[in-house]
Amino acid sequence: MQATRELYLKDVIDQRPVSWLQWRAIAICILIAVLDGFDTQTIGMLAPAISKELAFPISRFGPIFSAGLVGMLIGAMVLGPLADKLGRKTMVIISSILFGALSLVTAYASTYDQLLLCRFLTGVGLGGALPNALALVTEYSPKRYARIVVTTLMCGMPLGAVLGGVTTSLLLPVHGWHSVFIVGGILPLALALVTAVFMPESAHFLILKDSASRRFVTLMQRMAPDLPSNQTFQVPSSHGTAVPIKELFMGGRWRDTLLLWIPYFMNLVVLYFIVSWMPAVLLSANHPVAVGIAAISLFSAGGVLGSVLQGWLMNYFGVRKTLIAELIIYASLAFMLSVWSNSYVAVVVISTLMGIAIQGAQAGLNAMATEIYPTHMRGTGVGFAVGIGRIGSICGPLAGSLMLALHLDVAHIFLMGVVPATLAMLAIAINRRIDVGVYEDAAL
Repeated sequence: MQATRELYLKDVIDQRPVSWLQWRAIAICILIAVLDGFDTQTIGMLAPAISKELAFPISRFGPIFSAGLVGMLIGAMVLGPLADKLGRKTMVIISSILFGALSLVTAYASTYDQLLLCRFLTGVGLGGALPNALALVTEYSPKRYARIVVTTLMCGMPLGAVLGGVTTSLLLPVHGWHSVFIVGGILPLALALVTAVFMPESAHFLILKDSASRRFVTLMQRMAPDLPSNQTFQVPSSHGTAVPIKELFMGGRWRDTLLLWIPYFMNLVVLYFIVSWMPAVLLSANHPVAVGIAAISLFSAGGVLGSVLQGWLMNYFGVRKTLIAELIIYASLAFMLSVWSNSYVAVVVISTLMGIAIQGAQAGLNAMATEIYPTHMRGTGVGFAVGIGRIGSICGPLAGSLMLALHLDVAHIFLMGVVPATLAMLAIAINRRIDVGVYEDAAL
């Protein structure tokens, strides 16, 4: 049977039902996000037990938390761009092996310096996994489902945080903190094996290397078996797979890149401030420790709901309106919490709603990042956006530490959270190109 015309990759992905191959790739990417959330949450829960056994004060855990986040920043900025050269699947496997192996090593750390180094290297692996998972899940999702799929992937992070809490509560009292890191190491190593066997490589990466290669032809036959065996595809206009960082600022993209980085940074300042300091701030308001734990758990549970709903909301209302509305809602909730911080009911209800708004907005920003850049440079673009966000995640806990050191009262601490949310909202409001479809790939 003769092929009547050349096809673009988007013809196969956007105009056909989603194949089992695509669903499998999407599911693996969601699991990567779950493991990211698992690791990020458990280190905070294990800190008291580790400090007691290794005999150093818990106040010294600040650099350990920061080391993991700095590692994530470096991983996002280094392993993200490398995927555009070596392949997204390859970098997902390498990243998963790295943070899985280092989590296992962390279980046997016996000194402060060993723990610090292990957390940094674990962060490098984590930082490289998420941007590549985002790029892959976007590539294999039809445009009509892309936002929903990306935001569903992002619900994996708060879901992983909840899973980390459950795992810690079950294992810590019986087997100690080492066992949690062992589980946290085995799971990503197992996922790396599953990825190697079942995850398809990026179709765009393969066609850029050689559109007639056996790997690419086989992938297309598995994704669309109804196509003729001699079907040919239009090779994208990109030449090669190397994507220099300067391309993020060329061709008028500098404005889009900066207006993405600002809300990415500011939203994660807020998110990580809440995750890191909510229990301590509530304790200073004379709430028992259990209230802080409940607030964080409900914040994560709200994040799952917000992430799942985000894609549908953006498709119905538009990206800009949805993100602006969520940031306004968060700012209003922060003001309400500053007024009613002494009420247990208000704290748990507002924490849940904050999780829906602020983590839903983060899922939306991740979806926006995947739409801004054409496919050939998506790994680089998303990697640097996530990296800039990681800087925000480092600054959030530091800002909380500074405010507590200055002895600000609870009302002023929560009110300060309105500032980064407002800056993020302004950047999104200025970027009027988000919803007008200018981020289409010219030839895919």
